[in-house]
Amino acid sequence: MKGDFIFTSESVTEGHPDKLCDQISDGLVDRFLQQDPFSVITAECAIATGILFIAARFASDAVVDIAGLARRIIVEAGYDHAGFDPNTCTVMTSLNALSSEGRSTRDEAEMDEAEIDGMLVQNQSTVFGFACTQTPGLMPLPIWLAHRIAHRLADVRKQGQLAYLAPDGKTQVAVEYRDDRPARIHGITLVAALSEGPMPDQNRLHQDLMDLVVEPAFADEAVRPDDRTRLFINPGGPLMVGGPATHAGLTGRKNGIDTYGEYARQSDSALSGKDPTRIARSGTYAARYAAVNVVSAGLATECEVQLSYSIGLSRPVSLQVQTFGTGRIPDADIAARLGRVFDFRLAAIIRDLGLRRLPGAARDGFYRRLAAYGQVGRRDLDLPWERPDRADLLRT
Repeated sequence: MKGDFIFTSESVTEGHPDKLCDQISDGLVDRFLQQDPFSVITAECAIATGILFIAARFASDAVVDIAGLARRIIVEAGYDHAGFDPNTCTVMTSLNALSSEGRSTRDEAEMDEAEIDGMLVQNQSTVFGFACTQTPGLMPLPIWLAHRIAHRLADVRKQGQLAYLAPDGKTQVAVEYRDDRPARIHGITLVAALSEGPMPDQNRLHQDLMDLVVEPAFADEAVRPDDRTRLFINPGGPLMVGGPATHAGLTGRKNGIDTYGEYARQSDSALSGKDPTRIARSGTYAARYAAVNVVSAGLATECEVQLSYSIGLSRPVSLQVQTFGTGRIPDADIAARLGRVFDFRLAAIIRDLGLRRLPGAARDGFYRRLAAYGQVGRRDLDLPWERPDRADLLRT
């Protein structure tokens, strides 16, 4: 992308059906890893009116009440009896308990070089990491703002400030760029599901969401709506109840929301529902980690890192860097520095980012908290792949 253009990105609240499925999938990953850090687990969900389906494959010593955990997560997302009742909904499961024989129970932090090299990738994947100077979180501005509005919408509901809000919601922000830099907010769309009961008229809804959601979301932003910004609130008419009663959900269907809002490339593989041995997840975090440090080192104002992995190898077969003309040194030189400073082997990624131990260190789990409002660029969470702690090493 060069010159002048408009770019849009969307986000959704944790009550959106796709994000319910992501949270359930990652809640299961958390629970397995909390009990057994060496668990191998993949979990996927589908949800619709009155029914939840969970498919999980795992090799673990953990004992998990899968259906019970799923019901609790749905309650915590804001659903009780209106639209979707987690206490009475049907929960169907397809569970495949695999043999624990052959799975690694060796802590990567204790591995020697030969052991790290011997931990092979089991799935082929090309993953991407991106960082830029458009926002304090080194994220593209459209997805940054879409997340802020969606998060604020959920907070207003949870705090009881607008009793008529239901858990489901969606936001979109269109940013106008001039000379490749954000210049103004072109448009904002906010779709808020409404609970059963007394409903506000459109004028009140518009004013309430402007006062309590949109304006606070932009309070600390350098680029704000102006008198030409187009604002749409429930443009399709009232969305009653929303959630699984209105539209179905599926794990892994919001990859753009999980990453860069389609402003930069992302893998087509889901992040949620996978333990750290799945390179599609761990590699995505490693690539973001590298990009964050490139930009933090001042080597570029935009950086995309691509890592390609093949089954049966421990390290990527390809490491590519693009800085889109913003690099202070050639892209190939940045890639060479990344190869020197970072270890992109699977075991080293798990070791350096502490991916097995993070769920056990967080009382309410770790990966589930990533399942809404983005898995990268989070300023509200202390994520190891967001730390610019290797920037100094990249400068030399």
